[in-house]
Amino acid sequence: MNNIEFATALHILTLLAIFKENLSSAYIAGSININPAMVRKSLGVLRMHGLIETKEGNGGGSSLAKPADKVLLSDVYRAVNEALLLGKLNKPNPECKVGKQINQHLTKLYHRADHALIKELSSITLADFSKKFK
Repeated sequence: MNNIEFATALHILTLLAIFKENLSSAYIAGSININPAMVRKSLGVLRMHGLIETKEGNGGGSSLAKPADKVLLSDVYRAVNEALLLGKLNKPNPECKVGKQINQHLTKLYHRADHALIKELSSITLADFSKKFK
């Protein structure tokens, strides 16, 4: 739950939406205040999911692969999310009345929470989010 991948990805995409030009990983890293190597890792994930394009060489950098009004925040979440919102399950004692059933009930709860978050994020475009920055 302490994952910063969504925040990093959304920061990157917001920069690209606002500036509407190729931005270098060094520039993006300076805005986020992280190492450019971490930005390049995030850029790779975003590129793999069709959210950005990259160009090498002079004048190169990253840009949005599609208009900001066509990118849903749920697309960003799905691109970077590796686990359910509420985290992982534990390994309880199978001999315990609660322990032997807890994970099946937690799994249902976790999926419901994830579904609610994705539903909310599906109502917000990158363009909507980017309008907050003046």
